[in-house]
Amino acid sequence: MEHHFTIPISAEMVKKLHIGDILYLTGNIFTARDEAHKMMLQNEKQNLPFNPSEMALYHCGPLMKKHEKGWQVVSAGPTTSGRMELFEDKFIEKFGVNIIIGKGGMGEKTRQALQRFDAVYTAYTGGAGALAAERIQDSPAVYWLEEFGMPEAVWIFTVKEFGPLIVAMDAHGKSIYRQ
Repeated sequence: MEHHFTIPISAEMVKKLHIGDILYLTGNIFTARDEAHKMMLQNEKQNLPFNPSEMALYHCGPLMKKHEKGWQVVSAGPTTSGRMELFEDKFIEKFGVNIIIGKGGMGEKTRQALQRFDAVYTAYTGGAGALAAERIQDSPAVYWLEEFGMPEAVWIFTVKEFGPLIVAMDAHGKSIYRQ
């Protein structure tokens, strides 16, 4: 089944998603890789400069180009999600993120957290960074660029019909990956 959602979405909407469904997102997403996950988990939610629960999490280290009006997204393909398995269950619980975008799948701890907290993991095609960049309308903010560098910084992206995303792990405990 195909779904077109505007972020943020409710737990009820997340529960409508099942493995194999196709999803397109409009709204705000944020990027976070290893270093951002670690740093954010060490801080209180209210101390962050943005609210992760109002956005989808994208495992991505984008290539950005600075220009006079801000930043342009050159490429924004997914990074390997398995690296975040160590943090993801705690991240979902602490920040209330209910849509995760990545590639390569996640493990058992994440699968259980998705079920417990009504969230989904969606897969985006690796190698499609230029295609992803076309769906990003704006990059209104970046956090921790100086500390972490371009790929590890947290970028906020405004997207329109971002996808296609395949629901690979759903809130019902199902996964397309072998457990």
